[in-house]
Amino acid sequence: MSFSTQVKKELCGGISGTQKRLACYLAMCIFSANGSEITLSTGNSDVSELFLSLCGEYAAVPPEKSTRPYKGGMLDRITIPADSALSGRNFSSVSEDLIRLGYPGFFEDYDIDTGAFIAGAFLTGGSITDPEKEYHLEITCTDSKTAAQLSAILAAFDISSGTAQRSKKSFVYIKGSEGIEDLLTLVGAPSLSVELMNVKIFKDVRNKANRLANCDNANIDRILRASQKQIEDIQYILDTEGLEVLPPDLYDMAVIRLENPDVSLSELGTMLLRPVGRSGVNHRLRRLTEIAQEMREKHSKEKTG
Repeated sequence: MSFSTQVKKELCGGISGTQKRLACYLAMCIFSANGSEITLSTGNSDVSELFLSLCGEYAAVPPEKSTRPYKGGMLDRITIPADSALSGRNFSSVSEDLIRLGYPGFFEDYDIDTGAFIAGAFLTGGSITDPEKEYHLEITCTDSKTAAQLSAILAAFDISSGTAQRSKKSFVYIKGSEGIEDLLTLVGAPSLSVELMNVKIFKDVRNKANRLANCDNANIDRILRASQKQIEDIQYILDTEGLEVLPPDLYDMAVIRLENPDVSLSELGTMLLRPVGRSGVNHRLRRLTEIAQEMREKHSKEKTG
């Protein structure tokens, strides 16, 4: 079951009580309005059953439902005339009031639950990307004015969102886990908000572990590259004039480095008869490199001379 499906299932189960049910129904009608008709198309059976139930409570006439195969599943199409969407009320006037009054005027005038209204909008045209991949939520709207109003409603709850158009359709989107978590809590899906937080924490821990592993690998590579150059220099001294020409402290350092090519400078320091710190080891290895270079230059002159 996708994350979007989980959210919609939880939301459908939480739409109870007159205020919530009316708010959800109004949103589902407004966000699926199509001229003179209300047409809700969904492949989610929970959403379909909820809308049919709400139509039975608030619509003046029974809705028409048709079902057809769609993308490996079944798509329900539920239609009701716009002028019959609200028994005893003018739906067109209600829809216009959302744009005219905005938040909180519209919700105060109709005495409805804001969270349930946003839930209805999401149930009608919302989707959430799998949080394992990215954090993205969007709600398709009937037009740009409705999208702008929904974005303004979310802003009243400090939920940052944007509006855009795609394929001649307007939609509201939220990017970032915090905004999606806040919306899920507001609309009545707190358990999935917590699940999203847990996914984020797990991803952060995993990413941190990967960064540390990459850092460790980079450090190992750096140590090995430096060690290889040091060993080449020491080997040159050994093959050319022998390690016995070195002072005792450099002789010990050269022998230990040859025997421990993959050990860090700090660890090398602890292996000496008289342990030294990292800087001391670094100084001695640098001195061995200088001696090797001096020998190379000397032998080069002897060959050319």
